[in-house]
Formats: sequence, structure tokens, C-alpha cells
Amino acid sequence: MKTDAHRPHLLATAAAVVTVVLWASAFVAIRSAGDAYSPGALALGRLLAGAVALGALCVVRREGWPPRSAWRGIGLSGVLWFGFYMVALNWGEQQVDAGTAALVVNVGPLLIALLGARLLGDAMPPRLLAGMGVSFAGAVTVGLSMSSGGGSSVLGVVLCLLAAMAYAAGVVAQKPALGRASALQVTTFGCLVGAVVCLPFAGQLVTDAAHAPVSATLDMVYLGVFPTALAFTTWAYALARTTASRMGATTYAVPALVVLMSWLVLGEVPGLLTLAGGVLCLAGVAVSRTRTRPHARAVVTAAEVTPQPLSEGASETGPGR
Repeated sequence: MKTDAHRPHLLATAAAVVTVVLWASAFVAIRSAGDAYSPGALALGRLLAGAVALGALCVVRREGWPPRSAWRGIGLSGVLWFGFYMVALNWGEQQVDAGTAALVVNVGPLLIALLGARLLGDAMPPRLLAGMGVSFAGAVTVGLSMSSGGGSSVLGVVLCLLAAMAYAAGVVAQKPALGRASALQVTTFGCLVGAVVCLPFAGQLVTDAAHAPVSATLDMVYLGVFPTALAFTTWAYALARTTASRMGATTYAVPALVVLMSWLVLGEVPGLLTLAGGVLCLAGVAVSRTRTRPHARAVVTAAEVTPQPLSEGASETGPGR
């Protein structure tokens, strides 16, 4: 019985883990493909690859069209998160170093928490706030340790900030849609909307693909199938089962994983300060994901119950559990 009760939470946690691991791998793939593809072309190619994979899965599962009530959230998240965010992030990473980009984009989870509390009524428990504070300090540490002197530009910082704002707004817009449509439907049609938004870059995509090495094109397809199709679906699955604020805090694990993957895949050995920042990011996520213990909730609930007169022979300690 206890295992069955915790099963939804465990599945949502597993989905969140898959998401952050694949999103972390996206930073490595973007760096590789970004040398051959322009920001808009890379975003469109990624979204088209993701839409094909998601569309095939929808056909197999016979998902059908989302209900009309979900389209507002799907449309907003598609335009802001799948479309604008990807173009702005790709462009921003060409203007600033990786550390600065990671630092600025990690304003996103804070914006999600603020918007979620204001628009969705998300609770802001002390553990969530404390965890976000620790993780943000870790993200700042990672960003500063990876930033190279003079490697930033005002345009790049502004683009990364706009990407963070679009990401936050897209997540908050997506949350209500997940109460009306499945995670796969929301992700698939959000991806399609984003692809439509990026269609003006179709000509550039054709030109870049004609000259790009096979490895860069494979990186773009990987971005579409795994960090987009799979990771955005697991994200939506987890988001439907928790608050936007808590899911936003979970993404603070991404910088730490990026450091690890860059070390393993690209041979970029992190310094002690970078490693310390990564540890802080993971520690903050662990704090923010913890929940109040069952016995603590029971004490609060019992305290709110109106006392009843003791029946004859009843114990003052109350009924047994």
C-alpha cells in the first residue's frame, strides 16, 4: 500500500531526472552544432526533428487533438518556450561565453517561482525558497568560474535574459494546459507551434544543412529527438504532478550536469570553484525537492481539528492510528 501511494511521486521524480540530464546534454550538443548552424536554423531543425518524433508517438498512442480549453496554454508555451526561447538562447550563446549564458539563463527558475505564486497560486514553502537560494548561489559560482574575461557582450546578456523570461512565461502558461490535455499532447502541439514560429528560418536551414558536416546535423537531430521530444514530454509529465515553482527549482541541477558532461565529453577539466558551484546546485535541488514529513503534517492537521469532549473511558492521547 505504501509503495502504491508513493508510486506517482517516484514516477514524477524519475521524469524530472530524465529531463534535467537530457537538457544538460543539450548544452554540449548546441555548442557543437552551433558552429555550423545559425541560431534560427538550429532552432527550426531541432523543432522539426522533435515534431516528427512526437507526431509518430502520438499516432502510435492514438492521442488525437487536445481539447479546445488547452490550446491557449499550448499556444503560449509553443511561441514563448519552444520558439522564441530556443532562438534567443542559441543566439545568446554565440555572443557570450558558456558561463555567462548559464548564469543569466538561471534567472529563469526564480521568475517561474514568482510568476507561479502570482498567477497560479503556487505555495512558497521555506524549504523551496532555501533550496532555490542555495542552487542560485551555486549557479552564480559556476557561471563566474567558467566566464572568461571580456567574453561577454551586452547583446548576448540581453538575449540570454530574454530567453530566461520566455522560458519562465512558457512554463507558467503550460501548467494549466496540463490539467486539460495529456503531457504528450501538450508537448507535441507546443513543438509544432514553435516550429511554425521558426519557419522564417527555413531558407537558412536549407543553406546551412547543405554545408554543415554530418556530425553537426546529427547533433541537431539529437537535440530534436532527445532534449526536445523526450525531455519536454517527461518535463510536462512531472509538471502536471507538482508545482511550477518546484519544477523550476529542479532545473538548477542542469549547470552541475553540464560541468560533468563537458568534462567527460569535451575534456574540459573543471576547476575547484566550478566543482564547488556544481555541488551547491545539486544540494539546493535536494533541499527544494524534499517534502514535509508525514508526522509533521499530521500534527498540524490534528491541531486544526476542533477538540471533542472525551467519551467515557477514552484516552487523553486520542485515538490510535
